[in-house]
Amino acid sequence: MSGPNTNYDPVEVTPLSPDEVARMRDEALAAIASARTLEELKEARIAHFGDKAPLTLANAEIGALPPQARAEAGKRVGAARAEVKRALAERTAELEAERDRQVLLTEAVDVTLPWDRMPPGARHPVTMAADRLTDVFVAMGYEVAEGPEAEAEWYNFDALNFPPDHPAREAQDTLFVAAPGDAGPGGKSSAHSGVILRTHTSPVQIRAMLSRPLPLFVVSPGRCYRADALDATHSPVFHQIEGLAVDEGLTMADLRGAIQSFVDAMFGEGLRTRFRPDFFPFTEPSADVSMECHICRGASARPGGEPCRVCRSQGWIEIAGCGMVNPRVLIACGIDPDRYSGFAFGLGIERTLMIGHGVTDIRDTTEGDVRFSRAFGTEI
Repeated sequence: MSGPNTNYDPVEVTPLSPDEVARMRDEALAAIASARTLEELKEARIAHFGDKAPLTLANAEIGALPPQARAEAGKRVGAARAEVKRALAERTAELEAERDRQVLLTEAVDVTLPWDRMPPGARHPVTMAADRLTDVFVAMGYEVAEGPEAEAEWYNFDALNFPPDHPAREAQDTLFVAAPGDAGPGGKSSAHSGVILRTHTSPVQIRAMLSRPLPLFVVSPGRCYRADALDATHSPVFHQIEGLAVDEGLTMADLRGAIQSFVDAMFGEGLRTRFRPDFFPFTEPSADVSMECHICRGASARPGGEPCRVCRSQGWIEIAGCGMVNPRVLIACGIDPDRYSGFAFGLGIERTLMIGHGVTDIRDTTEGDVRFSRAFGTEI
């Protein structure tokens, strides 16, 4: 049996020779130094310091050497790998610092640039007026009621005591969605009532009387539709707010108190109100409500008074229609008119806005010009 190979020279093993180790080290250092990005550095690390890198494979061959040859070869390869590892760490730090500098440059915010190039918007004044009107009645104890804008004729006309031949039921005034008997949503049809875009918010009052317990105090703001041409004082789409109270023993005195409280809250205390006889199918008796002009306080109608553009020197401004709920309406909703009575009132939100702020053209509220809205502030 032969003895161990004590004359083995590791220099003769090419991957472990000093020149070959130095060459592999130099190639690795050059690749690391030439990397311009972290991605390129990653490729260099895999090629020269990964599991299949030349120095890694050379390091694996050390174990096959005789014991007396391993120390020198291991020291040589270890020194080369340590130098490559140190170069990788230094280059990584350099490239990360460069990346961070570029991020700061490219994502920097110039705080000296103008900040107000995009002007702020504003809530629409009609919305704010509706909220203010609603708040007035909510403070009196009323509840807010809502209903659909596409409404059945029965709720919009029949239940409100409009006779079948009433002019308001004609297509020249009302926008029809479906005639009686036409297929409605889901393929269903109605043989007794068509579908229209509601002409007022009174159908919400009918729904409230049918679904809510008595006594009843509700206010219903909302959008309404009529077949009107758009001009300075008319719009096919407008907003109304209506109030309804049903309880035992209500009288016109209660109605007048509610109207006076509304005027005091919206236009200031001290303005007189007056009722003049009028006619509405759903109220009996009915009245037209006017208030003393909040600008001239009626002085323009007196001899020698200065002309007033708001009230046209009449001293009074028409603001609403009102009356005691017609007993036929109560019966249609299943309410005993011998026990209960009620009052109702309604006014246009755009008209209230125009009166309060001197707006002369209702089209200003529909054109969507944010400059018009900003003039009213940003009330929440």
